[in-house]
Amino acid sequence: MADRGRERITWWLFLLPALCYLLLFFGYPLVKNVTMGFQRYTVTTFYTGDAPFVGLRNYAEVLLSDAFRRALLTTVLFTAGSVLGQFVLGLALALFFRRSFPLGTLLRSLLLLPWLLPLVVSGTTWKWMLDTDTGVVNRALRDLHLVSSDVPWLTGTSEALMSVILVNVWVGVPFNTAILYGGLQDVPAELYEAAKLDGAGRWAAFRHITWPLLRPVAGVVLVLGVIYTVKVLDIILVVTGGGPAGATQTLAVQSYDLSFQRFEFGRGAATGNVLIVLSLLFALVHLRAGRRARDARGVVR
Repeated sequence: MADRGRERITWWLFLLPALCYLLLFFGYPLVKNVTMGFQRYTVTTFYTGDAPFVGLRNYAEVLLSDAFRRALLTTVLFTAGSVLGQFVLGLALALFFRRSFPLGTLLRSLLLLPWLLPLVVSGTTWKWMLDTDTGVVNRALRDLHLVSSDVPWLTGTSEALMSVILVNVWVGVPFNTAILYGGLQDVPAELYEAAKLDGAGRWAAFRHITWPLLRPVAGVVLVLGVIYTVKVLDIILVVTGGGPAGATQTLAVQSYDLSFQRFEFGRGAATGNVLIVLSLLFALVHLRAGRRARDARGVVR
């Protein structure tokens, strides 16, 4: 019993630094953000310390505003477009790099470059490339005779949203490729050999072997992609600043604008809390759907 007690104390001592870190850098900011959502928190509050409790007023003002509805729709479009583009391209590249060919390892390493670069650097580079007058993208399109006039990538409402989705896809593809490629390594090669002997083509092998075995990894990638994308802020701020006319203002950008541009910290915290709740709801729905799918497969077996 004494040895077991000492062993348990040792476990807690090893866990203590991690627990302190989580409480200090994650727990306290989260609790503070939640409490700020119920207070009238302004710049004056930092000096006076007086932040009156307003109940659900901040949430009512945020949720009932037209700006919130537009930001919510923009968030859904931005997240869906980004996650779909990242996953499809990441899966295609993972399947491509699964084959052995010269310089394959080098190319796979270079593919990680967009993921390793600071997002501010990536956003600034893409902003220069997508500039309507001097950007290399419009110049290349004109030289290839694909467009007759310059495309307003950053000044058109629909074009600006498509531009930030493009940049976010470019940033997120390496992560999707790396995780999906790792998942493909766990698929036994013998299954493909058996399928080939049975006359199955590439599409049949992917449908009946690759995808069912890759589905758990794909689910994790999609959940992480959604949770990461809904809170993207730096790329949008650098490339478009949330414009034009709020066309690229997501909930994350709106929370930043309320807190650090208008200094309405209570409403900004409320918007951030709504974003957290939406992310948690998506994660819970996905986990429940995955559990039902596993239970259904168990019943079939």
